[in-house]
Amino acid sequence: MLLTVADVLAMPVVRAGEPQVVGGGSLDRPVRWVHVSDLPDVAELLVGGELILTTGPALSGSDAATVDYLSALAGAGVSGLVVELGDAVPVLAPVVATTADTLGLSVIALHRITRFVEITEAVHRVIVADQYAELEFARTVHETFTELSVRRAALAEIVKTAARMLDCSVVLEDLSHRVLALTARHTTTSAILENWETTSRMLPAGWDVVAVGPHTQRWGRLILRSSRVPTPRARMVLERAAQTLTLHRMIDKDRFGLHRQAQTGLIDDLVNGRVLDERDAQARATALGLLARRANYVPLAMEVAALDETDQVARQRRSVGVLDAVTHGLGLAKTTALTAADHGVRVSMILAVPRAADLDDVLCGVCLAITAEVRRVDGVQQVVIGVGAESASLLDTARELAHAMHVAEVALSLETSTPRPFYRGGDVRLRGLLSLIRNEPGVQSFAETELSALLRYDIRHAAELTRTLRQFLDVAGNKTELARRLNISRPTLYDRLARIERILDVDLEDGESRTSLHTALLIRDLTANADKP
Repeated sequence: MLLTVADVLAMPVVRAGEPQVVGGGSLDRPVRWVHVSDLPDVAELLVGGELILTTGPALSGSDAATVDYLSALAGAGVSGLVVELGDAVPVLAPVVATTADTLGLSVIALHRITRFVEITEAVHRVIVADQYAELEFARTVHETFTELSVRRAALAEIVKTAARMLDCSVVLEDLSHRVLALTARHTTTSAILENWETTSRMLPAGWDVVAVGPHTQRWGRLILRSSRVPTPRARMVLERAAQTLTLHRMIDKDRFGLHRQAQTGLIDDLVNGRVLDERDAQARATALGLLARRANYVPLAMEVAALDETDQVARQRRSVGVLDAVTHGLGLAKTTALTAADHGVRVSMILAVPRAADLDDVLCGVCLAITAEVRRVDGVQQVVIGVGAESASLLDTARELAHAMHVAEVALSLETSTPRPFYRGGDVRLRGLLSLIRNEPGVQSFAETELSALLRYDIRHAAELTRTLRQFLDVAGNKTELARRLNISRPTLYDRLARIERILDVDLEDGESRTSLHTALLIRDLTANADKP
């Protein structure tokens, strides 16, 4: 930042000359350079922004000559005139102050003899240092945003970097004035986003608003929210950030869209505790289209079982199709939600539900609409949705997403001929508990101890006693029903069950034995499903 005339007058070397402002314009004018000259026609050599130091011979003539001299300096755009009073000009004529006031030219008198070389050295040292600092800042800005471009940083990180560099709040919005990313500084997110669309639409085009996107395909605006006086640094950072955002979008051209990416970023921030204020969370969610007034929130997680796909392009196409189907399903159900996808096989959602509505009815309609659309995607075989606890708090709902994901993961492993529209924790019961601890060595050891003898027997004799045991437990020991399912005679069934009891050394009529064996089989199923690609 350039020095002003006031800054120069505050320097010790100038204060030693006992400066006095005798008339003229603002002392806030920037000083680009200091020029020493006693020539009456020095104005012809100037380009503007200079602070002129003189002993004043050009002011010692007639009043007309003095007026001409001062007028020429003002016309050249000098920052000010500093006159050292002495032999050439013991005192300034009244016409100097009158003319300076008329022209708006700052004129300062030094009442003590001062070495002009010391003034020029002091001022130029600061000017050069400022110029070097500006060059260093420009280099830092260039390197920082280049690095963000190279590693394809997320939109939120690019905006956060710009805000940190300027120590001001920065907002990225799309052409519909929906906030895609923001970083609040010295204020709250909710304060910035209050009536954001109205505020944004009324912003004049100026230094603090920069268009984002190629010249012929603008897709957003980067906005600096600050009460400070604009600086070249601020404009530089905003423009460089806008270029990085444009490049990010050009490189990452997919169908997920910026709005969808922004929702994913918000959910990630909520889940990982980067947003701690409920009002800020709701303000950001509302800016992204989530119903906020008189609504509660429900965490949903969708798990998809799909054909294994080795072609990366086909896999990406399916991921896009799944998320598009979720969005379409939400639209058909006439509801709003934040969504975040994980490789297209898992989608997290925070659903807004009007408080006056019947929750189960809403969830049933939404989940049926979503699953119907997702099943139409090529390669999708099964779709389940897990649901967590309803809450009036967006932060609490985000924390429940992990539970909803767990429920959905377990529900996907359930074998049922009548799948539910959605599953809650109570629907997965023991299987849900075991899925949480299935990777514990002690749990795996328990299952192996219970079943290993029977599994080895089946391998050696090409038998299916493990399948028989599984179905025996599924029908709760009903031998008549089991014989019908296996399509075998009762004596043959009794023989199989007797062999299972001998091999495992258990009594299948004992309730605890049945529970242990059933638990071991569930652990085996869950472990096998977890190992599937």
